[in-house]
Amino acid sequence: MALALAEQNLTEHQLTARQGKPGDSCALVIFGASGDLTKRKLLPSLYHLAQKKLLSQDFALIGCSNENFGVDEFRRRVRDSLTEFGGATDNCPFCEWLLERVDYLFCDFKDPGAYESLKPLLAAADEKYGARGNYLFYLATAPALFGEIVKNLGAAGLADQSGGHWRRVVIEKPFGHDLDSARALNREIGQVLAENQIYRIDHYLGKETVQNIMAFRFSNGIFEPIWNRRYVDHVQITVAETLGVEQRGGYYEHAGALRDMVPNHILQLVTLTAMEPPISFHADAVRDEQAKILHAIQILAPEDVLTRAVRGQYGEGAIGDEKAPAYRAEPHVAADSQTETYVALKLSIDNWRWADVPFYIRTGKRLATRVTEIAIQFRRAPFVLFRETPVERLTPNLLVLHIQPDEGISLRFGAKIPGPIVDLGAVDMDFHYSDYFGSEPSTGYERLLYDCTIGDATLFQRADMVEAGWSAVQPVLDVWRALPPRNFPNYAAGSSGPKEAEELMARGHHQWRPLA
Repeated sequence: MALALAEQNLTEHQLTARQGKPGDSCALVIFGASGDLTKRKLLPSLYHLAQKKLLSQDFALIGCSNENFGVDEFRRRVRDSLTEFGGATDNCPFCEWLLERVDYLFCDFKDPGAYESLKPLLAAADEKYGARGNYLFYLATAPALFGEIVKNLGAAGLADQSGGHWRRVVIEKPFGHDLDSARALNREIGQVLAENQIYRIDHYLGKETVQNIMAFRFSNGIFEPIWNRRYVDHVQITVAETLGVEQRGGYYEHAGALRDMVPNHILQLVTLTAMEPPISFHADAVRDEQAKILHAIQILAPEDVLTRAVRGQYGEGAIGDEKAPAYRAEPHVAADSQTETYVALKLSIDNWRWADVPFYIRTGKRLATRVTEIAIQFRRAPFVLFRETPVERLTPNLLVLHIQPDEGISLRFGAKIPGPIVDLGAVDMDFHYSDYFGSEPSTGYERLLYDCTIGDATLFQRADMVEAGWSAVQPVLDVWRALPPRNFPNYAAGSSGPKEAEELMARGHHQWRPLA
């Protein structure tokens, strides 16, 4: 009620600034419109943006795929997606508004003629819905098609920004499968597109807590002064999943946990945690500081990979009360697969702020619980004051940024236990987004798609960032390719991971935060 009354007193300009201006007039073209990503994430995100009035009224959607059906069938699929994954109800006006603006093209993405066939649909979007020649192309396709699609867009003149309109291309991960392929893909698409036309998307950066890392660090005077090597003992970044590879065994066999998660998701979390304050929130100011961190990550020598990198593969086990098969028993996985489903690394950042502070990262499938978090453990206070008390040791302060599933922040500190003697207990202060700001439907893509429509590339990787991320993991890929694992599977489904990961931490006199 108080918020409603307060908003009544805000000017229209102030309300727009708080809620966000609508995106630019545009037509969104989704290549791979019949796929799972479109159904589960992209279409529901567009619906949520429409609900919040963050899509322009001059908006059109064109789906492109290699499935031979017409626009009526595509509209039916869009409606089903909005109902099942977006929470749309019958006769929802935002659903109907979006469906009115839908068109469809059956095509072969490798056929240059398909892009000529796309032009009349775009012209109709301009004329009927006022897209004004602004086109956003989303590549929700197999990675092998990224370069081909961009080349064909250029050949058809659809990447041309002359005449006062914009053309942007959103590229999903994985962006390459190693350093050489990432460089090659950057060169290939760079022959057609300017860097400011390329939006390399990572849906983790659409998470509310990820976006809040910079706000938390740089807007609170009590944290930034201690966010450095003088006060921080070490940092742990965890991305744990209870799910296995499901039906993605064919993809995962070629990718593995390292390629799938570390150069993109996890290193982005590292950069936001470790970066220096940018001079502004403008896209390149933020990404300049992120790039500096990526370049400052110490490149592991081959012998260091053996002691600072751990890989694992899950065997049979149980998630809760349900049995879970071994990775090698999953569909489309080789019976003797050497692909890792778990990775743990000890990283060092060679700069003034973080010298000698280890960054431990881990990610894995079929682990004990689903959690993504960043834990900053501070150095212990001097014990001298407590020598004559029952206190045996001081618990270090711990700040945890919870990214999923429960987004929030917690801070652990010591407090005296009530009573006549001096004894200490650990206390957690917890902040949950849902408690303070409510919860609303989100796929993690809403913010990113909105940013694409307004031309804000802050949460998207530049070419140099992609290559720097691959540079950091390339030595690990090289050593693991040369020395196949001998003990797979080496952790049970439903556990916390392989014992080698615990040994990695023990060598630095640290231990992982418990997953269970």
